[in-house]
Amino acid sequence: MKVIQIIGACTLLLLIACDANTTTSTMEAERISVKQENITYTGDNITMNGFVAYNEASAAKRPVVLIVHEWWGLNDYAKGRAKQLAALGYLTIAVDMYGDGKTAEDPDNAGKLAGPFYKDPQMAKKRFDAALAKIKTYAVADTNNIAAIGYCFGGGMVLNFARLGENLKGVVSFHGSLLGVPADKNLLKADILVCHGADDKFVKPEEAAKFRSQLDSIGASYTFKSYEGATHAFSNPEATEKGKKYNLPIAYNAAADTASFNEMKMFFDRIFK
Repeated sequence: MKVIQIIGACTLLLLIACDANTTTSTMEAERISVKQENITYTGDNITMNGFVAYNEASAAKRPVVLIVHEWWGLNDYAKGRAKQLAALGYLTIAVDMYGDGKTAEDPDNAGKLAGPFYKDPQMAKKRFDAALAKIKTYAVADTNNIAAIGYCFGGGMVLNFARLGENLKGVVSFHGSLLGVPADKNLLKADILVCHGADDKFVKPEEAAKFRSQLDSIGASYTFKSYEGATHAFSNPEATEKGKKYNLPIAYNAAADTASFNEMKMFFDRIFK
């Protein structure tokens, strides 16, 4: 957008510009009507309670993004991210990994819920696959363009799904665990974006180095972004309060949150062609 300066007409131009911006914002708001659905689906012999969001103002097919929650379970944070991505034009589903909408309010219970999925990646994949099958039934789903993102626990999960050969265009891990299923060039199909806090106390520097070495050894397509001053859970505005409450080394970092979200958007622009 060019800025035009004409001495004597600045006030008029500013008024025109303000009016144009207001009109554009109104038009954008009219074009975005985010539909939100609490849904149930089954898989792995259990019922799961997911959350779907998309812009219902358009019937056009659009890329699909599955969102895997933190170890706290499928709460308002993951649902908020689903709505945020829906407003950008994606069909989104926030996945209920634990089943029956289970959530945890404290680290002890969160650890008990999350632990089995680290021990049994195939079980985790079954839960993810159930959500994937469900979202593919939506008429607006572009089933050729699907990605997954995850936060903390969810970040580690989506990296595992990619290494297990899930047919995804890409995965994005936000402050997730990095080591899990070994990387296999015969299985890995997805591009990978890792958004990592440089001061994350839960992921040791040697673990990050090993993760990158594993991907390098198979010629994987990946990007590793590290944010100085960012700790574990840096993208969640509630992290600072929870860190203080439970004496956990986690905190929100607005700069890293913004930077990582923008990295994700550029990543999607690249893989969804």
